[in-house]
Amino acid sequence: MKKIILLSFMFTILLSCSKDEKLAEPVDEVKLNNKVNNFVWKAMNSWYNWQEDIPNLADSKDDNINEYYTYLNSYGTPNDLFKSLLYKYQEVDKFSWFIEDYIEQEKAFQGTSTSFGFRPTSIKINDTNIILLVTKVSENSPASEKGLKRGDIIIGIDGQKFTTTNFDALIKNYYNETAEFILGENDGVTEKSKITLTKREVNDNAIQLAKIFNNINGKKVGYLVYNGFRSSYDKELNNAFANFKAEGIQELILDFRYNGGGSVLTCGYLASMIYGEGAAEQDVFAKTIYNKKHTDRSFILPFLNGIFQYDSDGSYLEGQDIPLNRLTGLSKIYVITSSNTASASEMIINGLRPYIDVVTVGKTTYGKNVGSITLYDSPTTDYTDKSKANTTHKMAMQPITFQIFNKLNQSDYVNGFAADIDINEFASWDNFLPFGNENEILLKSVLDNIKGIASKAQKPSNIQVIDNLQKNRFEQEMYYESDFLKNINHLNL
Repeated sequence: MKKIILLSFMFTILLSCSKDEKLAEPVDEVKLNNKVNNFVWKAMNSWYNWQEDIPNLADSKDDNINEYYTYLNSYGTPNDLFKSLLYKYQEVDKFSWFIEDYIEQEKAFQGTSTSFGFRPTSIKINDTNIILLVTKVSENSPASEKGLKRGDIIIGIDGQKFTTTNFDALIKNYYNETAEFILGENDGVTEKSKITLTKREVNDNAIQLAKIFNNINGKKVGYLVYNGFRSSYDKELNNAFANFKAEGIQELILDFRYNGGGSVLTCGYLASMIYGEGAAEQDVFAKTIYNKKHTDRSFILPFLNGIFQYDSDGSYLEGQDIPLNRLTGLSKIYVITSSNTASASEMIINGLRPYIDVVTVGKTTYGKNVGSITLYDSPTTDYTDKSKANTTHKMAMQPITFQIFNKLNQSDYVNGFAADIDINEFASWDNFLPFGNENEILLKSVLDNIKGIASKAQKPSNIQVIDNLQKNRFEQEMYYESDFLKNINHLNL
C-alpha cells in the first residue's frame, strides 16, 4: 500500500512538472537592429589594447545571444557603441576613432584631404586680438596659388576681424567650403589685403624641405622638414637620403615640429637610413606588443636594408626590395619638436636613443606610445583584410591595438619628451621665417649648437597659443599598413 501511495505521489509530481513546462511562455528571439554593431563589438573584443580592462568587452558578453543583442541595440549608432568601449575615453585612450568611410581615410593617411592647403595656429597676441598664423602651406593648393606663405598673418575672416570675444564664433567659418581671409601686417592688427579660398582635394607632400648647409662650423649639415610618415612618399624620402649620403653630411637635423606620426614601417625605414650601423634584420629598432589574444602578432622591428615591395594583391615580392640609402658615422642627431610632434615621430626619438645621442630642440612632444591597425567588417580574417570586408558599407575602426617599446624595453613617454633646448617658436610670430632660413628661430638654435654657441634665453612673452582648431584624428597616429601585416610571417623579422 505504501509503495502504491509513493508511486502515485511521484507520478503527481511528474505530471505537475510537465504541466508547468507546457505553461512556460516561449522567449521571443531578439533581432539585431544594426549588424555593424556586431562587427564593432567582435573586432574590439579581439584586438583592443585594453580589452581586459573593459567589462563590456568580456569574452562572456555574447554568451546569451538575446542579452547580447539587447545590449547592442541599446546604442543608436556604431560610433556610439565604439566610444562606449574605449578605456577611460579622452583621458587614457584619446586616440582610437571610428571610420565612416575607409576609402577616404586611406587617402587621408597618405596626405590627401579636402582643404584650403594651409596649416594655421591661433595665437592670442594681446588682451584684445587673436590671429591665425600660417605655419605651413601645401604645394599646388588653393592657398599656395593665391600666394599664401608660411609666416603670413590672418587677422579676420569673411569681413570681420578676430577679437578675443568673437573668435570662437568667427573661426567656424574656417570650416566652410569657401572663405575670405583678411591678411594683416606684422602688428597683427592692420589690414593688408584679402584673399578668397575654396577647398579642394590637396596632396600634402610629406617632405616639406630637404636641404644641405655646406659650412656650419666646417661641417656639412643635412636638414629635413618631414611632415608625416606616409608610405606613399617612401621613395622620395629615400631619395633625400641618397643626396645626404652622396654629399657626405656630418650632422643631421630632423624637423618634426608638425609631424604627428603615421606608418610604423616608414618610421623603421627612416631609422634605418639614419643609423646605418644598425645590423639589418638583427639589431632592434622597436618592439610591437599586442594584447594577450594576439601575442603571435607581437614582433621585433629591426633596422632594415630595403623598402618592401608588394603586388596589386598585397603579396610581398621576394627579392624586389628597394635598397635604402643608409648613412654611417652619425653619433648624434637633432630633432626639432613641438606639442604636435607625436607617435611615429616620438618612436624615432625613443628607438634611436639606445644607439646614438638624440638632442631635442623646441617644446615638449605630445606623448603617444601606442598605435593601431585598421579593422574592417571582415570576420573571416579576424577583421584585418579589407579585400574580404562587407560590401554593404564602408565603416571601419582605428582602435589602439599595440604599444611600442625600444631595444631597452622603454616606453614611458606618455607625457612626451621634454626639449633639451627649450625654445618657443611662436614667440617670434611677427617674424616667422621660412623653413630652411638660417635665422628661423628653431633652426638657428640647432645651428648655433653645432657651432658651439649657447642658445640665448628667450625674453618673456605674453602671447598665448590657443589650441581650439579642429584636427584630423589621424594627425597623431601610428599604424601598420594591411599589406605589411598580411605578409609579416613571410618576412625575416
